[in-house]
Amino acid sequence: MWFDLDGLPVCFPYEAIYPEQQAYMGELKRALDARGHALLEMPTGTGKTAALISLITSYSLANPSRPLHLIYCTRTVHEMEKTLAELRLLFSHLRPEDACHLLALGLSSRKNLCVHPQVSASAARDSVDTGCRRLTASWVRKKAESDRESTPLCNYFETFYAADRAGELASYIPHGVYTLADLRSLGRERRICPYFLARQMVKRANVVVYSYQYLLDPKVASIVSTEMQKECVVVFDEAHNIDNVCIEAMSVSIRKQTLEGAKRNLRHISQEIDRFKATDANRLRAEYNRLVDGLAQRGNLPISDAWLANPALPDDILKEAVPGNIRRAEHFLAVLWRLVKTLDELIETGNVVNERPVSFASSIYSLAVIDKKTPRFFYDRLQSLLLTLEITDTDQFMHIQKICDFATLIGTYTRGFSVIIEPYDDRMPNICDPVIQLSCHDASLAIQPVFNHFQTVVITSGTLSPIDLYPRLLNFNPVIRRSFTMSLTRDCICPMVLTRGSDQLPVSTKFDMRSDPGVVRNYGRLLLEMASAVPDGIVCFFVSYSYMDGIVSSWNEMGILQDIMQHKLVFIETPDVVETTLALDNYRKACDCGRGAVFFSVARGKVAEGIDFDRHYGRLVIMFGVPFQYTLSKILRARLEYLRETFQIQEGDFLTFDASRQAAQCVGRVIRSKADYGMMIFADKRYSRHDKRSKLPGWMLSHLHEAHLNLSTDMAQHTAREFLRRMAQPYDKAGSGVQKTLLTEEDLQDMSRDAMEM
Repeated sequence: MWFDLDGLPVCFPYEAIYPEQQAYMGELKRALDARGHALLEMPTGTGKTAALISLITSYSLANPSRPLHLIYCTRTVHEMEKTLAELRLLFSHLRPEDACHLLALGLSSRKNLCVHPQVSASAARDSVDTGCRRLTASWVRKKAESDRESTPLCNYFETFYAADRAGELASYIPHGVYTLADLRSLGRERRICPYFLARQMVKRANVVVYSYQYLLDPKVASIVSTEMQKECVVVFDEAHNIDNVCIEAMSVSIRKQTLEGAKRNLRHISQEIDRFKATDANRLRAEYNRLVDGLAQRGNLPISDAWLANPALPDDILKEAVPGNIRRAEHFLAVLWRLVKTLDELIETGNVVNERPVSFASSIYSLAVIDKKTPRFFYDRLQSLLLTLEITDTDQFMHIQKICDFATLIGTYTRGFSVIIEPYDDRMPNICDPVIQLSCHDASLAIQPVFNHFQTVVITSGTLSPIDLYPRLLNFNPVIRRSFTMSLTRDCICPMVLTRGSDQLPVSTKFDMRSDPGVVRNYGRLLLEMASAVPDGIVCFFVSYSYMDGIVSSWNEMGILQDIMQHKLVFIETPDVVETTLALDNYRKACDCGRGAVFFSVARGKVAEGIDFDRHYGRLVIMFGVPFQYTLSKILRARLEYLRETFQIQEGDFLTFDASRQAAQCVGRVIRSKADYGMMIFADKRYSRHDKRSKLPGWMLSHLHEAHLNLSTDMAQHTAREFLRRMAQPYDKAGSGVQKTLLTEEDLQDMSRDAMEM
């Protein structure tokens, strides 16, 4: 349908729209008008993606001076595919003369796009990347010119290369919407590489859907996203954890295995240098001459040779000649050997170290005689050397690359980082697992180039509360900042706070209470009572894997687990992705066949972040405890200190904010549309406190009634039965009068006329 939004004709691909979608579009339009950034919290299951792409597309079509350029960032491939499906539906409702000029596509790794029979058969992503480079590197293709018989090439890439040189790539990918499956099908049909085709076409596409890392990780963004126009609108969807993504993109961990692998890499590189000296010394001499003038710009590399870019942000990379002590390959190798041996000595000391980069660089200078400026060039110098030596097996050199990542960041940044050396994990002191961690504390470092380059960046999710903390964490000023509620004709969400068991003993996962047999028993009785009263699927979230393992073991000893399995089957998430995927599949089968099931999961795990438990797959979610981070972690302590000193964010405020958003993300899995219904139980007495509860999203709090703030197990069971009885009654999906939750085109026209008359 088409409707008017403050003078803007908007195309929406459905016959009706939710009031909150219309309000969301209105705020988004104001952000686009102001050419500023927006921070918007929209309840789950209310069509956030459809509202976003409809408004931005319609806005561009109505303003020819601002053509459609949208970068839509998602966390997972599954979310990417859902977004592209919404785009396809929207484009089918546009006027033909508008739709025929629009191109939208998804971009992912080679692992998800490669169609070469042998290369795509590899299980690991790094192996696929290496297999691709073996067939497409410029020196491999040059060798094939004189020895085609013994030098295999990728015919799909050759088609791409020829079309790119001839300027005919656009003829291979007509206008429309292309999912990853569509790109693979097109690649097989036209015998062209879908990965490099998508890489090249993102510059011309109107809508690009890809992962956060393509914009936030400097190593990837500098290769893929450098030519994106300033006029692009950038959307980060499901962005409640965006600060953690930024920090992870600029943090490096080095373990003993990394250092051993780096030593093997250096020996291999040394052998290659000796071989080139004997067979092609001119190549090494040419590289030396080039380094005298400055490192070759990455933009001049063939697209098939670009591996990963510098881990530092583009504005922080030195644009000058490489220091003389690392220009010659053998000299650079000697410096790397000294660095690796020094790190090996530091990791073996058995002492806990927490230093700023400047202090650590001084230690490196005194131990390895490497001055503070030289490490800034390590990453680019290594890439130059690997290209000169014509290395194609890039997956074998990940260890030395990580060492150079570490050194480059140490040499580049003086603030916002800490170097932490730990001989063992505090939670497992008997296991020797030393690690050197360069930990980034400032999330704004990675995302600042995005805010500075693009005129409108939209950060949105269903769980952004408390919304006021994000501008401080990411160091930006949104022109629009708003949290929306959910319009419903019935209370299909039933949050409850359970503070005690049927025996009136309080329940909590506080450190001094979590191992109490009474708490463990009451948690078990809660799940047992709910399993007997709630049909279909129940999802339980625990604060950590170790706590989940311990409590499930205790339930087994108490006989509670066996009682639960009399009502429903039990499945458990593990750190292994394959095992968890299999468990999820069987859980869904148990729900489909009517047997019912319980799924045990962990806050911050794979299931908590990306899996929906809509309809009968999740009628109840139980959050056992408050999912605080491990507060004795030295990395967390260093970050909290930095946030306090730099952004005046107090330790308690940040920890409560982080735990609340994780809890909200867990329980939010249960409701994925307005036709759905489900219950949420926050099983911890701390949720009854206003300071903890108030950090939950407003759309959850609006359904959390006063009578449900201090329940015992038997009261919660009674509330659940009453709720399910109400949900079994027929209801009006669209609502009526002021309570309308579905607005048709006629309703919107009437509202527009009423507004004009007023």
